[in-house]
Amino acid sequence: MGNATTRCLERVAAAMGALGAAPIEFHAHCDVSRGGVLVALPALLAVGLLRYTEVLYSLPQGFYGLESIFLLLALMAMARLRSLEQLRYEEPGEWGKLLGLDRIPEVRTLRAKLKLLCENWGRALRWNTELAKEWIAQTALASELFFYCDGHVRVYHGEQTQLPRHYVARERLCLRATTDYWISAMDGQPFLYVNKEVDPGLIATLEQEVIPWLEANVPKTPEQEQRLQEDPHAPWFTVVFDREGYSPELFQRLWKKRLAVLTYHKYPQEAWREAEFLTYEVRLQGGEGVTMKLAERGTQLSNRRWVREIRKLSEQGHQTSILTTNFQAGLATVAAGLFARWCQENFFRYMREHYGLDRLVEYGTEPVPEAVQVVNPAWRQLDSQIRSKTGQRYRLAAQFGARALSEEPDPWEMEKFQQRQGELREQMESLDAEIEKLKQARKDTVHHIAVKSLPEEDRFTRLRTERKHFVDTLKMIAYRAETSLASLLREHLARGTDDARALVRQIFEITADLIPDYTANTLTVRLHHFTQAAHDEAIEKLLAELNDTRTIFPGTHLTIIYKIGSS
Repeated sequence: MGNATTRCLERVAAAMGALGAAPIEFHAHCDVSRGGVLVALPALLAVGLLRYTEVLYSLPQGFYGLESIFLLLALMAMARLRSLEQLRYEEPGEWGKLLGLDRIPEVRTLRAKLKLLCENWGRALRWNTELAKEWIAQTALASELFFYCDGHVRVYHGEQTQLPRHYVARERLCLRATTDYWISAMDGQPFLYVNKEVDPGLIATLEQEVIPWLEANVPKTPEQEQRLQEDPHAPWFTVVFDREGYSPELFQRLWKKRLAVLTYHKYPQEAWREAEFLTYEVRLQGGEGVTMKLAERGTQLSNRRWVREIRKLSEQGHQTSILTTNFQAGLATVAAGLFARWCQENFFRYMREHYGLDRLVEYGTEPVPEAVQVVNPAWRQLDSQIRSKTGQRYRLAAQFGARALSEEPDPWEMEKFQQRQGELREQMESLDAEIEKLKQARKDTVHHIAVKSLPEEDRFTRLRTERKHFVDTLKMIAYRAETSLASLLREHLARGTDDARALVRQIFEITADLIPDYTANTLTVRLHHFTQAAHDEAIEKLLAELNDTRTIFPGTHLTIIYKIGSS
């Protein structure tokens, strides 16, 4: 039955189909490895870890119940176990104590459970959508709605499929990859993402996927409805993106739906006079205040639509141009809103480093939907030939001009010089004819075709998406829970901005004692002391706030009580 197995009769009953799921039973244990990860439980439950599990998911009868599997996967993410394989090197009995079991399942058993949970395509997206609705509603109560959309490229180094190449900015290379477009809040906390095995670009993804999803799932209160009817300049919400999404036509179409945009100006004109810039106090998303020199004008775009243009003047004299169709947000709010876009970039970097965001969850591929449009291989080949010929033509022109300007042949060498120049001119004229012919052929060739129309040798499949989306949703929950704990802890630290997340990660690694009391219906999680007394004091205040939540361990009647040391 495996190491650390002590509940043999229940396992036999589960194997015979006589047990739906093993009951959660805690026993007193000292020095449980990674026991501090249980500190994340109130935040995980508050974010919604188990809120829709029984509605959307089910498992056949067995020793490990549905809640135990979800709790294990979430706690693994908090403890920085980036893959199921890493469980092979963990102590199964120690992890079992944290879940009220004798041991956690073996990796192959956990893989089988995960396969059952993800056998229905689209269920992970439904789960993510239900959670995102709650998260958006909570955000809407706190502040004006800003949604950030940006693409994240996941590089694929395997050999099971020849994915299309994407430009990876962090590596400055074109590599085989797939693109995920994430929708996030102003502070970088994620709502949802959309996977694109063939990247149509940010503008197309916004119109085809992101905006329809937001329209269907962002709540609109009666007060908002009335405000939109009474004020023609009031937006429903604002969508923030980078220069890739710049399109005056897109801005116009979105405003017809009363959706404002906030982005960089892709084609700013001449610099503004420095006398126009005034100093403003801007409150950033993290809470810190900074001073910015800002100025504002009205700008008419190429489609004759008027928008607000706001510029930030740096100390070096550089002017950053910002465009928005939100006419009601203050100048400082707009500036803080766009520069908060870097919170999403920081989220991507943090998730790659700490949660293994780009890691493969399973091996295997699945067919790409036949209606997906891809670049026509014939068009791409013609375009490549045009680029090659154009490069040759530029080199010949440079050579021709350099000779004409630098060489002064003697009279007896003039004939030879003119012959060389004439040969270069003939080669350039020949290339011009070839390029013109290729351009006409490219013009007559369809740029995009459906996947089903691709030649057999150019067909490709995509990486499996369901299990990846399921695991990424768990990672979103874990990240949001960690962010909540860090924000609570930050209030009690002298250097909260720098130390909060690092200290939260240390909490998840600390050893703890588990002391159940079935008479009082409590489960005491007693953390061992940390390296500094200042950290002990801050964490003790955090634990007091968590105790006020009166969190009950799932599957039991035990209220969790957190303590530190012998307190």
